[in-house]
Parts: sequence; C-alpha cells; structure tokens
Amino acid sequence: MSKKEAIILAGGLGTRLKSVLPNLPKCMAPVNGIPFLDILISYLKRKGVEHFIFSVGYLKEAIIPHIRNHHPDLRVSFSEEDEPLGTGGAIFMALLKAEKKHVFIFNGDTFFNVDLDLLENFHLQKKAHCSLALKPMNDFNRYGTVEIGTDEIIKRFREKKHTTSGLINGGVYLLNRHAFLKEHFPGKFSFEEHYLAAYLDKHVIAGQVQDAYFIDIGIPDDYTRAQEELRIFL
Repeated sequence: MSKKEAIILAGGLGTRLKSVLPNLPKCMAPVNGIPFLDILISYLKRKGVEHFIFSVGYLKEAIIPHIRNHHPDLRVSFSEEDEPLGTGGAIFMALLKAEKKHVFIFNGDTFFNVDLDLLENFHLQKKAHCSLALKPMNDFNRYGTVEIGTDEIIKRFREKKHTTSGLINGGVYLLNRHAFLKEHFPGKFSFEEHYLAAYLDKHVIAGQVQDAYFIDIGIPDDYTRAQEELRIFL
C-alpha cells in the first residue's frame, strides 16, 4: 500500500441538510453519534492516506478545532477560504499545500468505498492528468452520467436526467498536481464544469469503474439511510 496524500473538500454550505442540521457543516453531520468527517478520516487512514489537507470555509470554526482535538496525531494542513471559491478554486488553493505529484481528492459529504491502490495504478498506467472513480447506478435522476470509451478515457459528461442505467462521478479523484497548477483558471471556478468537462480534449481524464458502496449524505433521505448503512465502516 503506497503512502497517499488527500484533499478533503469540507467547505460546502449543506443547503439541502439545513432542515436537519441548521448549525453544522454537512461534513460534521453525526452518523450514529460520530461526525461523518471522523468516519471518513478513519477510513482513509486505513487506506494509506498519511497527509490530510482540509479545504474549509463555511463554519470552519466548527471543523478545525474538532480535527485538532480529536485527531491530534494526524498529519494535517488546512486550506482556508475567506469566500467561496467553488470546487475548482478550493482544490487549486489546497494543492498549494500538497507535496506529492499525484493527490487524491474526496468530497466531505460522500462515502465511496474505492480501492485507492487500484485507482492509483490505473491513473499511472493511463498517464492521466486526472482519474475519476465511477460508480454504476440504476434508475436515478440526482446525478449526471459519465461516458467512457473502450480505452477508459472519458468522452463526455451528460447533464442530470432520469437514467435507467449509467455511470456517475463518485467524487473521488486522483489529480496530477503539477499539470493542474500550470493551467490558468479564474479565482472562483467549478472543478466539474470548468476543468473536467472543459479539458477533455486538452488533458487525459480517465474513468475507472468501481462498483463499490456509495452514499452521498447531502440530502435528508440519504443522511437518514447512512445512519444504518455506514455502521460496517466504523
């Protein structure tokens, strides 16, 4: 198992969860009494992540002290936004604190049981600038779909619509730090729209299908479901 470095995007507003958690950032949503972020940290430590870079903004005063107090031995850096920069701006800023050439990126409100070593080997084999872990799903309308060729290079991202069967972006990435930081982006931008979709012809953006457990706690129904289903990962 290789030593890994990861950015956790923990600055989201959690708009859809405000009815359930009005005063907490969504990454701190309790699952069986344990903050979701703690579950993610413990899981990623077992997967070989040794340096955590937390991208924080909204309600960061609830996140930073918690991590310092509850994970005192964690090798941690904080990338703090003074104003929302979008997912792209947040990743760009967090990468300035990274050290490795290839950096994992995770959403702070999503759990996807990805084999990170498999994704890393795939990423290096493809000589990809960015590799995505893709989740096969059936009968959904919450997510856009991702189309890949026989070479596993991403060809297209499609908008959200009701889909009987397709691949979704699972929110787990492995990114070539140097290649990304060389590009000229605005201060605020969307990683998904202004990098992934916009750079398909310029960068090698690959997609590896991993049919593993996936949940996004960003809406109340799935947050409720997580209370039972995430027990096996505690």
